[in-house]
Amino acid sequence: MSSIWFLNGVKKGIKTERYPSADPAAAPLWPSRLSGIDAGNCPVDAITPEGWIMEKCIFCRRCLPDYQPTGEQGIFTVKKAEAMFRKSFHVFPLDSGACGSCNMEFLSIFSPQYDANRLGIFMVNTPRHADAIVVMGVMTPGMKEALDRAYEAMPEPRLVIALGACAVTGGIVGDAPLDREKYHVEIAGCPPSPYTVLAALNAARGGINGHTDSGRESTEVH
Repeated sequence: MSSIWFLNGVKKGIKTERYPSADPAAAPLWPSRLSGIDAGNCPVDAITPEGWIMEKCIFCRRCLPDYQPTGEQGIFTVKKAEAMFRKSFHVFPLDSGACGSCNMEFLSIFSPQYDANRLGIFMVNTPRHADAIVVMGVMTPGMKEALDRAYEAMPEPRLVIALGACAVTGGIVGDAPLDREKYHVEIAGCPPSPYTVLAALNAARGGINGHTDSGRESTEVH
């Protein structure tokens, strides 16, 4: 195989994955759901005697070899889904203080490999046109007003999605932008893979066009 990536693309053509209606073509081990026994060596207390807490995990691998990655990408929780968004789902990304990793993984779902548009999922540049706001990063003082104003600008019904450990729990560097009860969807990972992000957004608008890769789903669908 040629090491020149664009020649490989010319030879093969663009191949968009069928995920989430089919298994991922190349699911990463990190990040993915972890399985194991209490290791007691976690800087963010994601490992407890009761098991692994995916929302806290930053996938630093300090729990190895007691915990091992499974490759399962369903590391998200959907507390509320909106069936109204099944035909089209418009999301507005907001960086409240991210390192940039979650931003890149989020943008990747709109690339030809994943093509979120084929599922009716679109990114918009203003919260006024959004069905959901995707929050990434810890809270920084300068972004509090921006987050509040973006939320107020969205029409009803609206969803709030936390993408990544920093947005969900504050990760290892700060505090979460919002209290967890304000999130309708929580996507774990530091950062989550595009597979996880795509499956979570798909589940948030009703979970059509395929399975949701074992993410935790609420029964509350409007």
